[in-house]
Amino acid sequence: MQNKFSKLISTGSYLPDKIYTNHDIEKLVDTSHEWIVERTGIEQRHIAGENESSVDMAFQASSIALKNATLNASDIDMIVLATTTPERKFPSTAVLLQNMLQNNNSCAFDVNAACTGFIFALDIADKYIKGGFAKNVLVVGTEKITSLLDWKDRNTCVLFGDGAGAAILTSSNEPGIIYNTIGSDGSYKDLLTVNTDPEFIEMKGNDVFKIAVNTMGKLAAKTLEENNMSVEQIDWLIPHQANSRIIKAVAKKINLPEEKIIMTVKNHGNTSAASIPLAIDYANNKNLLKKDNIIMLEAFGAGFTWGSTLLRF
Repeated sequence: MQNKFSKLISTGSYLPDKIYTNHDIEKLVDTSHEWIVERTGIEQRHIAGENESSVDMAFQASSIALKNATLNASDIDMIVLATTTPERKFPSTAVLLQNMLQNNNSCAFDVNAACTGFIFALDIADKYIKGGFAKNVLVVGTEKITSLLDWKDRNTCVLFGDGAGAAILTSSNEPGIIYNTIGSDGSYKDLLTVNTDPEFIEMKGNDVFKIAVNTMGKLAAKTLEENNMSVEQIDWLIPHQANSRIIKAVAKKINLPEEKIIMTVKNHGNTSAASIPLAIDYANNKNLLKKDNIIMLEAFGAGFTWGSTLLRF
């Protein structure tokens, strides 16, 4: 029997204890706190420990999400995990998480869509639930992105941080996820990428900035148009947390007031696939999200990839 809706019922997050402020970064490269804040809005970022992996962080966030949903790990019948920093080449980080959770009755797999990964994972989970193939799905975004940084490259090392966020979707008679759209264009593959030897992030920042603002602005407008909604009906925009200037520029394109934006980039930096679930959990813990709020999620990432989700909380 086909389930009518999928609904987000709980969230969880984890941030490593170690913090690098902009003043710490100043000691590593020729930059300044003022320059970083002006260009990105970032003031600090969390750094995973040497022996702390993406699956360790995913486990912490997932355990909290399960507790908040009053579910056991055995109640989960699918794990969709978004990451660009897997603990191993294979098996997948999702399978490693499944083992840590002692969940033996689900299917588990990874999704790599860079910073849009969590939106892609949500889309998959939503379709499996609506198709009647899954009841409870654990959706995770986890990144040890600082493991890919060249700490001598001031254009990239100031931007990123580590962490994990998790959400649980369940089949419901009430509307939850209203709309998803995802896309990609591989012709931009070299503008934001990871070198293979050594493995470091390389980014053509000005190009990425312009394309991100343009793509996300059009995506937000399209999401509203296809759902016959006005911007006034959006209670919260929770975007990928890459850069406060990008986020504000996108909001301006659709005339969304800044007070309707959830922004965590100041304290988290860019945590790639973990940024949206971290921001959702932050807003949830602050009691900012109220029942029946309409929330727009938006992301843009390497590939390029992009995606948007509308959900009723």
